[in-house]
Amino acid sequence: MKAVHAVLALPAALRNSAAAVLGIATVLAALGVDYALAQLAMIATFAIAGLGVVIIVGQAGQISLGQGALLALGAYVQALLVRHGVPALLALPLAVLAGMAGGWLASLPAQRLGGLYFAMSTLAFALIVEEVLVRWSTLTGGAAGLLVPPPSLFGWSVESAAAQAVFSLACLALAWLACHRLLDASLGRAWRAVREDEGAAAASAIDPLRAKRSAFLCGGALSGLAGALYAHWIGFLSPEQFGLLLSFELLMLAFIGGVRTLAGAWWGALVIVAIPQAIAVLRDLLPAAVAHTAGLEAMLFGVVLVAMILLRPQGLCGPSPGR
Repeated sequence: MKAVHAVLALPAALRNSAAAVLGIATVLAALGVDYALAQLAMIATFAIAGLGVVIIVGQAGQISLGQGALLALGAYVQALLVRHGVPALLALPLAVLAGMAGGWLASLPAQRLGGLYFAMSTLAFALIVEEVLVRWSTLTGGAAGLLVPPPSLFGWSVESAAAQAVFSLACLALAWLACHRLLDASLGRAWRAVREDEGAAAASAIDPLRAKRSAFLCGGALSGLAGALYAHWIGFLSPEQFGLLLSFELLMLAFIGGVRTLAGAWWGALVIVAIPQAIAVLRDLLPAAVAHTAGLEAMLFGVVLVAMILLRPQGLCGPSPGR
């Protein structure tokens, strides 16, 4: 009974997220334990990246079209360090710092640009990073790609699907806790003030430029962490993995889940990662004439997304209308 009361005492967003996790895990477990755990690791990884979008877009109110580039910086720094003999656990903070450095660079145009023009500058930043990864082939492998070995922590190989899921969920828990503390602090209040009205924020002794830059530093750190995990779980990196499509997917992830809530990152990751896999599996149950239709999976996924937008325009974890 104490356990039941403890669960009921949790915030509604956490209870709903836990219920969604159990539901998805049950469905995926029916398809294979290793498969389910591998998908859970990717969901947690994308949720960490989604937290970065929530901080930048949902809390600070800045549209960033270059989140994929920040993931790329973390992924490539992690991969290159591990390939040169640096332990994965020591390389991880450096990958986070690489994401922060990318966030700082992406925020520089905020000194002179705002709104749509600043969003376009982040898009240009993403294109520059992708082009550098392609051209600097002696370091990154260019279009041929780069193999990434599985991480090893204190002699424990994080290679199995279960180990990947446990490590990813642990990183997600730490990232979520850090974001929660930041949002409750003065920095979080500064982000929300800038989001609502920069002029009023400045009149209240809040530096809008400093608030924006700190949001990009935090979002970049989360993206760098997600990129490092992504590099290990995928095992292979190439520049096209981090193109504009990934940046748009991360934005879609945040808005589907609820861009102004931390739990929205988890919900959005469930949709972006788990639903396409579920559609691919369920496709085999359809009649052969329908199952082999070109573009069927993309069409069904698009239908699901449109339905979610129409039914929950505020996001799956956003407040209901009228609240």
